[in-house]
Amino acid sequence: MTLQLLREVAERVHPPRALFVPFRHGYPLDSPNEPTRQHAVLEAALRLLEDPSLVPPVLIDYSPPHGT
Repeated sequence: MTLQLLREVAERVHPPRALFVPFRHGYPLDSPNEPTRQHAVLEAALRLLEDPSLVPPVLIDYSPPHGT
């Protein structure tokens, strides 16, 4: 499982499970000092490991939950 900041890299490398996050470089979990938002990213990433219907390679776009 990888948090991917560059979609092009994931499309070339084909990791088994990748979560594409729309954040700036150096901040794969979103902004510093925002634990609620960072936990939401981690939870989305871990859900990729729990979903048995996903057949690798998988590249999913991160969508923040409403209210974060």
